[in-house]
Amino acid sequence: MRRQPDQSRHCYAFEQDFIGSWRCIPLCVRRKLDLAGVKLKLSHWLAMSQEQRQALVDWNDGAQELTRMRDHLRVCTAAMADGVVKDLPPCTQEPWQQSDALPESLLEAARTRQVQLSLHHWRDLCELDRFALCKLARPGHDHHNLDAAFNEVLG
Repeated sequence: MRRQPDQSRHCYAFEQDFIGSWRCIPLCVRRKLDLAGVKLKLSHWLAMSQEQRQALVDWNDGAQELTRMRDHLRVCTAAMADGVVKDLPPCTQEPWQQSDALPESLLEAARTRQVQLSLHHWRDLCELDRFALCKLARPGHDHHNLDAAFNEVLG
């Protein structure tokens, strides 16, 4: 398994079709939003300039930086058609934040795809990798990048 040198700004190969154009919110930004307690709509994201989106990709994920990011997004979105971003409780006990237990929905998704995923594998993953797998395997998601994510994350 590989470790991410900087999970705050890492984008996956399966996200390559929108990296640079940033037409979708990459998983590294989605993780930061969850950690900061911010609901940023895709319409907010798309209303931002390319430079603003890149700045969010490059934003650090330390606690103080995430607070600054939340405040920054409130200012950036205040005049947007969808209004200011919504506050959510910051994620603190999500399955992707727990390295000691494999989420059942992820185990089921792995079994369905005949992917070997053990607790040992799970513990070795960085938080961004666990976040990506959990987000892509969640019930109701289209799962179209899940196979690629399993391949990339689990190697």
